[in-house]
Amino acid sequence: MVGNNTPVFFLRDPLKFPDFIHSQKKDPRTNLPDPANHYEFWSNHPQSLHQITILMSDRGIPASLRNINGYSSHTLSFWNAEGVRYWVKWHFKTNQGIKCLSAEEASRKPANFHQQDLVDAIDKGQFPGWTVKVQIMTTAEAKTYRINPFDLTKVWAHKDYPLIEIGQMELNRNVTNYFAETEQAAFSPSNLVPGIGVSPDKMLQARLLAYQDAHNYRIGANANQLPINAPIAAVNHYQRDGAMAGGSLSSGGQMNADPVNFYPNDRGESGAPVPDASVAEPPMPIEEEAWIKTYNTIDDNHYEQAGDLFRIMSAGQKEQLAGNIAGGLSQATPSVQARMLEQFALADPDYADLVKKAMGS
Repeated sequence: MVGNNTPVFFLRDPLKFPDFIHSQKKDPRTNLPDPANHYEFWSNHPQSLHQITILMSDRGIPASLRNINGYSSHTLSFWNAEGVRYWVKWHFKTNQGIKCLSAEEASRKPANFHQQDLVDAIDKGQFPGWTVKVQIMTTAEAKTYRINPFDLTKVWAHKDYPLIEIGQMELNRNVTNYFAETEQAAFSPSNLVPGIGVSPDKMLQARLLAYQDAHNYRIGANANQLPINAPIAAVNHYQRDGAMAGGSLSSGGQMNADPVNFYPNDRGESGAPVPDASVAEPPMPIEEEAWIKTYNTIDDNHYEQAGDLFRIMSAGQKEQLAGNIAGGLSQATPSVQARMLEQFALADPDYADLVKKAMGS
């Protein structure tokens, strides 16, 4: 599960991801943070407005990692014993309650306060937990839902797809070697267990490749043989070579020890690994039936959900949102400011008015 502490993201097109990251990093000439670059990118990508509204709200700076929700953000899928697939969004609701900091409060905190808080809480036995919930949509409903259910910039309305509680998640142990257990962890959305699958979400499809590919370079081709990444169950596949390859199963490692190292082969009856049809994933259509045809998004509604979020905020939350936006947007060019204010107005006229007021214009 590779997710975020927000239910949406800035983009739905993976081709734009490198440019997005460049715009959020330090300026390439001065090596200094440059909010003007952030807003210049966002002004040219109105699909980012929903995420901007979350990021710049009071929830943009959590008081601790124990006080945030988690989300798959992407649409994933379940399938049952009959091979019927359902689309799913995951939610991890904090049992500690949501707590946030203002920018002024955060400025008075030490740089590592989130890490310190989490380590201290677990060391004291105050294990943080999250209630795990899902939203479930049938494949038939997905074809007629009013929004693209695989659009990473949008949420599924809870009134349409209520949250269903399925369990609890708890963090109850700190690592003993930060490098070995954290720096070398190779999280990837392509690490799936039987019964959980992916979806036609284009950003997810890119991450399925990009995350594992990055780990292959960062850690090595056999990153999944390291103890922190290795599965608990025995591994039965034909991948056994490459740099830093571990031992075979017979010697406590994570490699199949069968003499044959290719598949298909004729040795299944002799014990060589073969696919288990009982846990096989049902086929996912990749053409018209998967609803991923090229379509024009120029007239897509980027503003409704951002406006809905703005309208449920309290007056104080709206003021904080506007103030946080104004601090960075005031450093942008007049053209960028005008385009961003137009986006805010399309979400809700009061949204734009509050940002204008906070900017002193």
